[in-house]
Amino acid sequence: MAKTNPGRFFEDYTVGETIRHAVPRTVSGGERALYHALYPARHALYSSDEFARACGLRAAPLDDIAAFHVVFGKTVPDISLNALANLGYAEGRWRRPVYPGDTISATSEVIGLKQNSNGKSGVVWVRTKGHNQRAETVLDYVRWVMVRKRVPGGDAPAPVIPELAGALSADQLVVPEGLDFTGYDFGLAGEAHRWGDYAIGETIDHVDGVTIEEAEHMMATRLWQNTAKVHFDTDARPEGRRLIYGGHVISMARSLSFNGLANAQMVVGLNGGAHANPCHAGDTVRAWSEVLDRAETSAPGVGALRLRLVATRGGAPFALKGEDGRYLPDVLLDLDYWALIPI
Repeated sequence: MAKTNPGRFFEDYTVGETIRHAVPRTVSGGERALYHALYPARHALYSSDEFARACGLRAAPLDDIAAFHVVFGKTVPDISLNALANLGYAEGRWRRPVYPGDTISATSEVIGLKQNSNGKSGVVWVRTKGHNQRAETVLDYVRWVMVRKRVPGGDAPAPVIPELAGALSADQLVVPEGLDFTGYDFGLAGEAHRWGDYAIGETIDHVDGVTIEEAEHMMATRLWQNTAKVHFDTDARPEGRRLIYGGHVISMARSLSFNGLANAQMVVGLNGGAHANPCHAGDTVRAWSEVLDRAETSAPGVGALRLRLVATRGGAPFALKGEDGRYLPDVLLDLDYWALIPI
């Protein structure tokens, strides 16, 4: 009897099934320190317990994107071990902060399947939930992945394509309990810009760039226990190069956005996202943002910005798609998210 697991293929999924992912993980200050070592992450709320307490939280949480990575990594052996590409995200909500000492586990429900026309692969849609040790949901999101078929040209299930919201409305966002920005210290945060200083349609060039190193990517992917073959095994990609984990690019771009959005402290909603082109070691990642919407919240002093975050490996800022509607070749990431910022 075989003891090893080759991972799931497209034929192994059934709409409606729930997958309980293995290996829960207790996070500590180590994850935060490593996250700040791997990326130029400087948002004050995640760097200082005292700053976080002054904003009404009990301590500095784990960065929201780091919490996403922990949950995402749990799902890889069951969802994307045999993936060709991670295609997109929708309906993501951070429901409560993750603090050092929390133990995070994950489950996913298969909500859609569609075989590709070539008969060699198919798209799998899942809704994933991350839970803490109290069985509270800390975040949930939908993603869809292109997965190899075990038997190319073999039978496939009838297609089921889920209907997904184009974006979360502001009233669907969850503001962490106790968050209060009325006494927010802009000097310690690093910039003076507040909610009212940003206009819908405004674009921001984040100026800085970071060259992705092979070793840092490998360390980050192992940190999140992401076992996808395309990130480890050069034989898993036709060009013979490891594909940089898309979440690594998300974290890099989010960290770079500090220059211009230092006060966009907490990520609370993920409206959509596309990994537009592959990223490899040696690429220099730059980022720009566009303000898509603004909203007030019921929390004292807390507003919300809907932002488009674009990561590129060169090219002019604010260039996204060509005349044919396709992403330009230098665009790596197009992410649509909501963040909380002091009013």
